[in-house]
Amino acid sequence: MIDIKHAQRAFRDYVKPYDITNGKIEIKIKHTYRTVEVAKKIAEDLHLNEEQTLLAQLISLLHDIGRFEQVRIYDTFRDIDSVDHADLGVKILFEEGEIRKFTGDTQYDDIIYKAIKNHNKFKIEEGLNEEELLQAKIVRDADKTDIFARFAQDIELCKNVLYDYKEMAKQTISPKIMEKFKTYEQANRDEFTSDIDSYINIISFIFDYNFITGLKIIKQNHYIERTMEPICICEDTKEQMQTIINIANTYIEKRIKKGC
Repeated sequence: MIDIKHAQRAFRDYVKPYDITNGKIEIKIKHTYRTVEVAKKIAEDLHLNEEQTLLAQLISLLHDIGRFEQVRIYDTFRDIDSVDHADLGVKILFEEGEIRKFTGDTQYDDIIYKAIKNHNKFKIEEGLNEEELLQAKIVRDADKTDIFARFAQDIELCKNVLYDYKEMAKQTISPKIMEKFKTYEQANRDEFTSDIDSYINIISFIFDYNFITGLKIIKQNHYIERTMEPICICEDTKEQMQTIINIANTYIEKRIKKGC
């Protein structure tokens, strides 16, 4: 059985050498712990057994392990400007052997590897077995849910580290991104023309949810409205932003009502 408390201690030891005064490092440590809690909630709502629930927590604990080296080396979260953080994460864990600091049991290695590698990809790769696919779906939902929480709750930190909110509030969502949103689609990164396009794509994460647990959390905490609030300050773009909010909330309500 997975010892999640041991894994959490190992995670604390792993991040100790990194500069906690760097806002990017602070964000990722907070994000990791909250993602673990969301993954646990998803697993419980799915009535998974204890082993599967602990595995979901372990994967979530390790899903962004590559972010710390990414920030140390490149000082950015932008994979396109540095390195794919999920690919770096599995390299650190499995090629460099760090995984054994978190669990001595090798039987879960393939599941952990594939779930982490797929957690940030546009779509999950083909060919995963049932358990690999399940765990990949859980960590993707948990990750997205805490990204919403981060932007809703850590506004000042996000302003200082991730986006220039004042500048972004003056920007207009490009027609292509707006059209994709209206048809419940996510855009690829190469389709963004501005920071506002990238930011709106965070909202479009809802269209890629596998389970309704995360969507319920978003609805209960009003994360859509709270995420959009900092940029709904200019009259020229306020109508666009309200359209995004309305579409997102309607979609979430439909999914929750449907029950899947």
